[in-house]
Amino acid sequence: MKKTILSCVSLILLYSCSTNEVKPRIAIAGLAIESSTFSPAFTNEEDFKARVGEDIFSFYPFLQKDSINRNRAQWIPTLRAHALPGGIVTKEAYESLVQKTLSMLEENLPYDGLFFDIHGAMSVVGLDDPEGDFIKKIRDVIGYETLISTSMDLHGNVSYNLAKETDLITCFRMAPHEDAIASKKRAVNNLLERLENGKGKPLYKARIEVPILLPGEKTSTRIEPGKSLYAKVDPASKVEGVVDAAIWVGYAWADEPRNHGVVVVTGDDKEAVNKSAEYLASSFWEARDLFEFVAPVGSLDESLERAINSDTRPYIISDMGDNPTAGGAGDVTWTLNELLQRDEFKNPDGPSVIYASIPGPKLIENAVNLEIGSYVEGFVGAAVDDRYAGPIHLKGVIQSIKTGDQYAETEIVVKTGSISVIVTKKRKPYHHEKDFTELDLNPRETDIVIVKIGYLVPELYDMNKGWIMALTPGGVDQDLNRLGYKRIKRPMFPLDEFSEEPDLSAQLVPLSK
Repeated sequence: MKKTILSCVSLILLYSCSTNEVKPRIAIAGLAIESSTFSPAFTNEEDFKARVGEDIFSFYPFLQKDSINRNRAQWIPTLRAHALPGGIVTKEAYESLVQKTLSMLEENLPYDGLFFDIHGAMSVVGLDDPEGDFIKKIRDVIGYETLISTSMDLHGNVSYNLAKETDLITCFRMAPHEDAIASKKRAVNNLLERLENGKGKPLYKARIEVPILLPGEKTSTRIEPGKSLYAKVDPASKVEGVVDAAIWVGYAWADEPRNHGVVVVTGDDKEAVNKSAEYLASSFWEARDLFEFVAPVGSLDESLERAINSDTRPYIISDMGDNPTAGGAGDVTWTLNELLQRDEFKNPDGPSVIYASIPGPKLIENAVNLEIGSYVEGFVGAAVDDRYAGPIHLKGVIQSIKTGDQYAETEIVVKTGSISVIVTKKRKPYHHEKDFTELDLNPRETDIVIVKIGYLVPELYDMNKGWIMALTPGGVDQDLNRLGYKRIKRPMFPLDEFSEEPDLSAQLVPLSK
């Protein structure tokens, strides 16, 4: 009996040891930003919010302690950094972040897998394909036996080199990106499954360039044709012999050869992979003329007239040209300057307006030691992008002051006439109702809310009782013809006429070396 018990214990210990041994070693790394090359702004290393080591897990709900996926592998988190969309990344910032990542990866070699979590629209001074360059540098450290699974934003760009150096690749299927976490989890699940079932790298990767370059405000999956187009992705990914399928719209505000639509399908059945890729690519191309803005659009004057004459509140106006969530500098003063000159808003009893927002560190400096209700004045905006209007000498009464914000650092609401202008120390997008209520503003009871954004994120979308997107100038101008592309591949829809149909046949990318 004693011998039997000992034998059982021995078996249990042996099983435990063996299961620990077979858990794959998976690293996590990535840099994420979308960068407008049409903005004069630059993104520096301090603009990236970097998570290092164990702190990375806080970004992934599906990798929390004791979660199923956390227990399926031995995870080695290195560096995962993301920044608000903005201007082109300096070469120094890029090289520093990349080198830190490579050093951390080198410390813990070897790896069975790598979860490569990127956006895909990073632009770097002097580099045409930063993500392709980054993943090649990673390969030089970790080698080619390691399986890499790449997760991306659908507004990213998949260059040939990025597709070649990765093994598994996928992207979001919704815009706005309500499925962001689900997509990252899918990338991790694909990686775990291929490691656990021993199949390793999918045998085939089909990549098709689709010569379409459209802004996200025309390709939202909330409406047609984006809704039906992206509804085809999941069924295409479930075809026998296919591991994953994805459509990338691409990023419209960078003038680089890799910026265009792309379809990539991975799997073990050559015919199924090619067929799924060609089906999705042709579906994208055939829908090209159907893409329209996700909301009514108009000039700023037209937008304000609609808002003023609306019977409901709040009426939301998207100040699109300087949208910091797409890569705008966030400090263009053109719209605010026009707003302050309108007679309707000069009287405190005029239509109530919230303007979110404008950076103004000089005004902030003048205001931080004052009390609520105090008069304040100072220059705001146009420190980075003064191409359309110069700095504004804003004068008014302080309505509220908030410090400690992770993006803005300090926020002050200045009331001038009937306009409540949110002034920030550093640029900040305003997505959530609490962004306003924490400043003692009530957007639901305000006549007009103007936000520097394109399509509304879910919380603002659910709040609106009327909405228009204003075609304003800036680094992410929605009028693509005004941008002056010089380096993208041509012809490109909607910029050019096509003398013949593009080649949308599947092109197989070699397996990572």
